[in-house]
Amino acid sequence: MLKNERGITLVALVITIIVLIILATVAISFAFGNNGLINTAEDARDYYANDTKYTEDSISNVTVYTDALIANATVTQ
Repeated sequence: MLKNERGITLVALVITIIVLIILATVAISFAFGNNGLINTAEDARDYYANDTKYTEDSISNVTVYTDALIANATVTQ
């Protein structure tokens, strides 16, 4: 082997591939695990939908209540 030859050795290539596999495994686990990004996003979507429904119901109840108050105030005057 000549001292002037430059290049990637097989060992460096194998180590690089192993590191990439480990990083890919961690990234996949982070995205799809029990508390991963996908599940967290789905939970947030469900929370938002439930909160929106609750807010709409609350506004409807307030409207009905104020309409009843106005109707009663009109009748008593």
